Amino acid sequence: MPLQIPDHLAPLLAKPAAKPAAVLGGGRSGEATLALLAKLGAKGVLYDEKLKHAKHVFTATQARAHPLVIFSPGFAAGHKWIAAARKAGCETLGELDFAALFWRGKIIAITGTNGKTTLTEFLTHALRDIKRDTTATGNVGFPFSALVARTDGGSADDTAVVEVSSFQSETFKYFRADSALWINFAEDHLERHQHMRDYFDAKWRLLDRSLGGIILTGGSVQRYAAEFGHGLPPDACVATEHQPADILLAGTVFEHYPQRENFLLAAAWWRHSGLPEQALYAAAQTFTLGRHRLQRTAVHEGVSYWNDSKATNFHAVEAALTRFPSPVILIAGGKSKGGDTPGFVRRIAPLVKHALLIGDTAAELAAACRSYNVSHTVCATFADAVKLASRNAQPGDHVLLSPGFASFDMFNNYEDRGDQFEQLVSRLAAAPASRRQ
Repeated sequence: MPLQIPDHLAPLLAKPAAKPAAVLGGGRSGEATLALLAKLGAKGVLYDEKLKHAKHVFTATQARAHPLVIFSPGFAAGHKWIAAARKAGCETLGELDFAALFWRGKIIAITGTNGKTTLTEFLTHALRDIKRDTTATGNVGFPFSALVARTDGGSADDTAVVEVSSFQSETFKYFRADSALWINFAEDHLERHQHMRDYFDAKWRLLDRSLGGIILTGGSVQRYAAEFGHGLPPDACVATEHQPADILLAGTVFEHYPQRENFLLAAAWWRHSGLPEQALYAAAQTFTLGRHRLQRTAVHEGVSYWNDSKATNFHAVEAALTRFPSPVILIAGGKSKGGDTPGFVRRIAPLVKHALLIGDTAAELAAACRSYNVSHTVCATFADAVKLASRNAQPGDHVLLSPGFASFDMFNNYEDRGDQFEQLVSRLAAAPASRRQ
């Protein structure tokens, strides 16, 4: 069945009178938006300050040529290009918001400060196991626009499990979810949202777009909702913290925290949906984590090396450190996302044997380490950090890459950072002992 253009967008997209839509921002979401527009028989013009094949300027003049403007998540609500579009009277929509208008199937929306990719992938895995047509999409790396274009909007029997970031939900207008699962909430993205209340409210918009469906929240979300004056119905509140061990999860990725929290949210949704509990536990037995999520990648000379490069905020690092029986050698640092760095170091101090500090925030972290008596070294390069970790480690120690910050000061993304870590560790193991000194 061909894609149907909603009535309120028809004047902006339907031929022959429609002007082309403006697509702000290249990358995956921008390219996916252009593909969806083409599928609709509409034209899109790409604007991006860095891409050679895009237009580099978007002002009031350009805005008047594009009554519909679709923007990538990297564009904050107050960005000057979006401000120009709104002043010109354009309809402005985020990529995820736009794509959702054309989806015929069900939407399970997943958000949280941490764990949302894992929960998105796990629910997709579990639903596929019971023969449901399900796709993971959204912030997980496969834009919703790409899924909609590829499937012609899907069918009523299809399910999209959509990872939703605060960058996406803060500007929702039309997005609707049949279910919304909000795992946890902690300090993050304050370089964009400025205050914790702003960050919380950006995520809360997802719940506002899910009224009438299944809404489930973890313990930390419930506490912040009370602090910020938001009411949650009792059946939306799931006990996700400090829960007793579950023997049925032994040997799975969900046996311990922090992944245990993801399973508890998944199980609550599974019960609400009337699905067989044994099927979810069976799915847990066969589910594997994506890379760069607290995984032991090597053991060398009695020292374990762990790649947790996806830990790009304080909450993720703190959760990772609780997994170890003794203080670790921690590699941390990167591009700041705002937040209370001294408070973070104070909280992790008892769990760190020595900190190897990298990137833009190394000096700030070093100052905090001095304040809280954390042994540390500022490293000029990432390779130096891994080499020093190997030199300082004793048999039985754990070397943990869990940066707590964004990767874009030194790397292309967190995957690149994790890949380089594994390559450096691999070279350590291959090098003669004399060269490791």
